[in-house]
Amino acid sequence: MFAIGPGRGCMKALLPLALALALSGCGFLKGPPPETFDLTAPQSVPGSKGTTAAQILIPEPSALKALDSERIVVTTGSKISYYPDAQWPDRLPRLFQAKAVQAFEQSKRARAVGRPGEGLSIDFQLLIDIRSFEFVSSGDDGFAKVEISAKILNDRNGRIVSSKILTAEAPVIKDSAAGVVAGVDAAMNEVLVELVTWVVGRI
Repeated sequence: MFAIGPGRGCMKALLPLALALALSGCGFLKGPPPETFDLTAPQSVPGSKGTTAAQILIPEPSALKALDSERIVVTTGSKISYYPDAQWPDRLPRLFQAKAVQAFEQSKRARAVGRPGEGLSIDFQLLIDIRSFEFVSSGDDGFAKVEISAKILNDRNGRIVSSKILTAEAPVIKDSAAGVVAGVDAAMNEVLVELVTWVVGRI
């Protein structure tokens, strides 16, 4: 004797039920959305002297693909991972660009600074490559590290006026999303203060 399986009508009736169960299962796998953390720009540039009448354009910085996202990078030796359930409010290059513009504006050291499309009569461009922007985990503790390469480009003749590597580290008091962000924010602020001081002094 042959076993008689379900007919086509029965199979058609079961398909919607199976699909509904699969979709509900996917819902259980999804957790809460990542918590979003913003960064701050320095309100002033202490110790900086002088001003510039130049108008400065800051294009979107470049970065390796591992850094070019909303994820918060964690490095452990040569391993790169991301902090769980936490993110920046935008892709890191765009976020850093925004904070760099704010740093110059709040320093009141430059006549005008902005991003492409904002109608500046450009004198100089500030070209930035983000090389490190991360929480460096080292066992029981860790620290935040920010490193950029910056070049000042004379927009009138296309020549590089000056270039510099800027690096800062800051302690991470607690291995938590908020603790890591606070450390990265402190390191970035140190880099931005140095960046403003250096650029204004060179142009």
